[in-house]
Amino acid sequence: MKQKTKQMALCALCAALTCVMAPLSLPIGQVPISLATFAVMLSAALLGPKLGALSQAVYLLLGCIGIPVFAGFNSGFACIVGPTGGYLLGYLVLAAAEGLLYRILNGGKQALLKKSAALVISMLVGTAALYTLGTCWFILVTHTPLPAAMMTCVVPFLPGDAVKIAAVTVLVPQLERALGRLNHGCPAE
Repeated sequence: MKQKTKQMALCALCAALTCVMAPLSLPIGQVPISLATFAVMLSAALLGPKLGALSQAVYLLLGCIGIPVFAGFNSGFACIVGPTGGYLLGYLVLAAAEGLLYRILNGGKQALLKKSAALVISMLVGTAALYTLGTCWFILVTHTPLPAAMMTCVVPFLPGDAVKIAAVTVLVPQLERALGRLNHGCPAE
């Protein structure tokens, strides 16, 4: 199989993973707890910035055209322009930022950090970007003051995102080894 075909298949697989995990959510208020960020973090680490973001663009497109893949099995363009739309669009930012930073910090023989440290730092930066975009969007749409928005949009998600980061940190090296055997050493991007 050609390398481009493998890349596109992995991209589609990661989009599908997000489609399966995102609807599984816990409605705790205006912003639900979802497993989507786990799928986005995993996609970014495995695919890199371009394909990781592309996988999430496919996910967003599927949700916008009416397939119920957003949190709580919701769909439609109204979700993108609604209070949580910044988080949905933030998946693109999370994937791109994490994927790029992980590639820089874990750049083969010139690696600046150990793989686990590179993963954790890149996911923290990507998640901070996601929180920033999502919270700013939430404030803009709902006219909620910043302190209240932080209590609604950030604080309840910190423990869960810490667990997701830990899980991705454990899974990625194993998946990279498996994909490396599949690709015979060819990089994902």
